[in-house]
Amino acid sequence: MSLDQILTGMVYLLSVFVLLVIGKLVYDLLHRGFDLKSELVERDNLALAITVGGYYVGLVMAVGGVLSSESNGLVDDLIDIGFFGLVAIVLLNLSAWINDKVILRQFDNEKEIIKDRNAGTGAIEAGNHIAVGLMTAGALSGEGDLITAGAFWLLGQVVLIVASVLYAALLPFDVHDEIERDNVAVGVAFAGVLIAIGNVVRLGSEGDFISWYQNLSEFGSFTLAGLILLPVVRVFADKVLLPGAKLTDELVNQEKPNIGAGMIEAASYFAASMLIGWTL
Repeated sequence: MSLDQILTGMVYLLSVFVLLVIGKLVYDLLHRGFDLKSELVERDNLALAITVGGYYVGLVMAVGGVLSSESNGLVDDLIDIGFFGLVAIVLLNLSAWINDKVILRQFDNEKEIIKDRNAGTGAIEAGNHIAVGLMTAGALSGEGDLITAGAFWLLGQVVLIVASVLYAALLPFDVHDEIERDNVAVGVAFAGVLIAIGNVVRLGSEGDFISWYQNLSEFGSFTLAGLILLPVVRVFADKVLLPGAKLTDELVNQEKPNIGAGMIEAASYFAASMLIGWTL
């Protein structure tokens, strides 16, 4: 790697740091009901720390869609990073608001995270941010325009909501009740579903825009594979990865929910999403 390449890479890295600062300012502006510094430093609010950490990871993922595209020269690249980076910040926060109203519509997320310090809700919020970051990365990658990027982001948002409804329907317990009971294990597992579906959507929408038929066909194939694998992966995690124990019992039917079991279920979903990308 030459000195010019190193210096150019540092310029790109600096531009991403600037976007992270802007993303933080936007997050603060949209969440005036609490002081971020006070909650993280003085109150040691783990639930909020998980949420904000997921927000920053999601933002980096979203900007990665622009960085991974073919270079058009330093100046043009910086313009693209700045413009699409700001678009990514808008989409990330818009999706968080939509999913708060739809996926976790049965309770007040800010109350759960700030007042109750519900780490389960924090995990789901973080999972949502990362999922949307991945979706946005796919939509903004390759050659296309804002119309195609917006269309595939919107489709990804619909898929994320459908997957969350499907996952809740597959469970033998009420996921919302468990989250409201501060069940971190269930929250972690749910976050794994969101991240996995976000990754599948990224795989289905990344690359150059060729035609609506071709790109939508590819998007549909990946999405269908991801939704079909949801119940399959849960059975696999239950029967194979947790031998001698039932996943539901570990998550909800004991005094202290097993967060480790939730981690295994979450990891299984993400691993399956990676396998989809490598095999399809």
